[in-house]
Amino acid sequence: MKHYILSITAAALLLSAGCQSKSKTGIDTAADTTTKSSATPASTAKAVDISGVKEADAKTILARKQVPVLCYHQIRDWKPTDSKTSKDYIVPIAVFKAQMKMLADSGYHTILADQLYDYLNNGTALPSKPIVLTFDDTDVDQYTIAEPTLTKYGYKGIYFVMTVSLGRPHYMSKAQVKDLSDKGNDIGSHTWDHHNVKKYQGKDWEIQIDKPTKTLHEITGKDIHHFAYPFGLWNPEAIPELKKRGFKSAFILGTKRDENNPLFTIRRIIASGYWTPKTLSNSIKNSF
Repeated sequence: MKHYILSITAAALLLSAGCQSKSKTGIDTAADTTTKSSATPASTAKAVDISGVKEADAKTILARKQVPVLCYHQIRDWKPTDSKTSKDYIVPIAVFKAQMKMLADSGYHTILADQLYDYLNNGTALPSKPIVLTFDDTDVDQYTIAEPTLTKYGYKGIYFVMTVSLGRPHYMSKAQVKDLSDKGNDIGSHTWDHHNVKKYQGKDWEIQIDKPTKTLHEITGKDIHHFAYPFGLWNPEAIPELKKRGFKSAFILGTKRDENNPLFTIRRIIASGYWTPKTLSNSIKNSF
């Protein structure tokens, strides 16, 4: 059990680095303020009943056009102590707001995890220019900065919660996670303490997956069907374990999808803190 007990300091160091797996296609340090203004779009993120959805074969899923999926971690202004690498995972507040404005001005519509699952299996129609916004690691900035910004544009997100952090300084409380859920956002699992799935053995599945899933269900009153791998790292042995625990999909980072299990290797790109709206726009187009 000793290796499971994270001190607050250790947790902070771990999370400041984020789920670090390189996925950027360019760096631009200048802010882009040239995007045109846009009326707030009607929300197209909605609850979908996937209880009767039959999983399609891998070939069918891989043949469908990929929906862009962005991954965010911390949303705060940079500090002098932030390393060059960590700034990829820390998006300054003004940069984040400019990125969201670009998405809205460009006509993107957010969808949620069940909508994506329904589309990948059934080919169910999605709104024009669909996109998925995901947030890892439970930082309180996601509640205080990201959610109000998304709401301004009629957007919803998927928040992948690491339960060891709940209630700690600089992280979300259980009440804040419930509020996100009650407002129509998705809550997904991101393990207990960000332990690498590729190293699980013995009681790890109970500690890292079963107990956090139960906690999130108790907080939200909803079943937890979607998962994000810490660091974006996965192995084929993990997928049957996730399936038998009721998960419908799992998200990696910028690496290639698995040819046999594309639903459990859904690609995301990290939206870098260095990127202007224009760079983000180009990265979305080039990556998906």
